[in-house]
Amino acid sequence: MGSGGRPGVGAAMAAWFVLAMFYFYQYVARSCPAVMLPQLSEGLGISALAVASLVGLFYYGYSPFSLVSGAAMDRLGAARVVPAAAAMVGIGALLFATGHPAAAGCGRFLQGAGGVFALIGAIDVATRAFPPGKAATLIGATQMCGMAGGSVGQFAVGPLIASGVTWRAFWIGMGVAGLLIGAVLMLILPKGKPAAPAGGSKPGLAAAFGLVFRNPQSILCGLIAGLLFIPTTIFDMVWGVRYLQEGHGLEYAEAVLRSAAVPFGWIVGCPLLGFISDRLGRRKPVILGGALMVFACTAWALYGRADALPPYVVGLAMGVASGAAMIPYTVVKEANPPSLGGTATGVINFVNFTLSALLGPLFAAALRRASGGAATMALEHYRAAFTPLLYGIAGAIVLTLLLKETGRAGRALPATAAAVRSPT
Repeated sequence: MGSGGRPGVGAAMAAWFVLAMFYFYQYVARSCPAVMLPQLSEGLGISALAVASLVGLFYYGYSPFSLVSGAAMDRLGAARVVPAAAAMVGIGALLFATGHPAAAGCGRFLQGAGGVFALIGAIDVATRAFPPGKAATLIGATQMCGMAGGSVGQFAVGPLIASGVTWRAFWIGMGVAGLLIGAVLMLILPKGKPAAPAGGSKPGLAAAFGLVFRNPQSILCGLIAGLLFIPTTIFDMVWGVRYLQEGHGLEYAEAVLRSAAVPFGWIVGCPLLGFISDRLGRRKPVILGGALMVFACTAWALYGRADALPPYVVGLAMGVASGAAMIPYTVVKEANPPSLGGTATGVINFVNFTLSALLGPLFAAALRRASGGAATMALEHYRAAFTPLLYGIAGAIVLTLLLKETGRAGRALPATAAAVRSPT
């Protein structure tokens, strides 16, 4: 934000809203390939498994550029970098629409590289321009907008494709939208560099990254968020529709609706769990509760009967509970110096989505091995490939127990205990 302090509330809210819409847009781009895998396979002339790997290139851009975006936000401010990032996503969408696998791969990488600036920018504006006691709620609201995009990317795009809109026309429209968002952001974001910390100048780039990476809480936050994200970013948003069609025999339209229930649940869960965490003044209990529910829902999705519960219940519950994956984004900012808030957010995003970038192809390879390379896969193939998700969620639960409580109630306990022990 500007070096003179916080902008006016109206200007800050407008800036946050447009950044949240950018995040909505990039989540549409991130999630919509799940509802057009057959069309992409035919249009690009490659197998469905190869399309899934190509789609996963999003995370190869998103992950390393998390570090770039966080450092750039701390040093240059959102107005200097985010509009160009939005335009980058638009250009990536246009390249994806060419129908050439190499250009589509480059475009998908650019979508990830530019798209990460949406979340980092929105969190930067929200935490610099609004009271710190609202941090988890605001970050949850930001992610709510993203997951609304994730839901639209499946819930709305699926019927569009089914009604006859070509995948190429859709991606051309996405490209134009990205360029327009970049132009709006250029006009609306407050100009100026972030203010220097009260104690003096900020550390250099390498020193800033060193401070954040050497903090064990930063790495724990990234791993916890990543392990809780993977059931949605890989299992649901890439394979969810096809899993429901092939594994449970659902029609395409029904599979799209059930898969879209997960990101729709995020719309409720992200701000709700953030609000609960702020009201409790604690972070760990909310993360643990959400992680336990994600474990139960993922286990049911893999091994339960699709008709044993009302439609959409498991998906919605999983999405709501997965909102706990955003609370580590609040923890990492509270566990690091305020002047390195963007860098800290970039680091957690880097660790988080590096897991998705590395594990996405591994899950696709596991599915290929389980099915023997068959064009159509059965329920047992999906179970064999995705059961390790449960181990990952269990790992997130264990890591959360190691996390230090950064909420105001948790911080107050040591001070209270020290006061009781001290002589009067």
